[in-house]
Amino acid sequence: MKAHEIMISNVYKVKETDNIRSVIKKFIEYHISGVPVVNNKNEIVAYISDGDIMRYIGKHKDIFIDSIYTVFIIKGDTEDFDERIKKILDLNVLEIAKRKVAKVDADTEIEDVAAILGKKRIKKLPVEKDGVLVGIISRGDVIRHTFKSIL
Repeated sequence: MKAHEIMISNVYKVKETDNIRSVIKKFIEYHISGVPVVNNKNEIVAYISDGDIMRYIGKHKDIFIDSIYTVFIIKGDTEDFDERIKKILDLNVLEIAKRKVAKVDADTEIEDVAAILGKKRIKKLPVEKDGVLVGIISRGDVIRHTFKSIL
């Protein structure tokens, strides 16, 4: 089975010229946690997830993790949290998004998709054909389609 056979072809995405506000609106409206970032040719140029935004929100703090249960915040800036959030919303998506995007071709075998998702510890992979975004495939898609005929 190939990626294009189980991918979702109606992909939520944002443009490279969009700001974080438009990303957050998509996350909230569609109950999603990440989207590909595309240029005007629909080529994948980056990927942004809720984790990327979360890391950016916390970027102002130096955090020391003593153990799995103990976290010390060493220092932080004095800028008001609400003010930082307002500034983040106006940032261009490419200021936070990951530029090195794991992606697969539409003809990639599902076993290879599963291996990439597992090895890279990511939830979703954009799918492209001839360099253009055509879909997205998630860990759940792979699990559902792999096991549905035997359960």
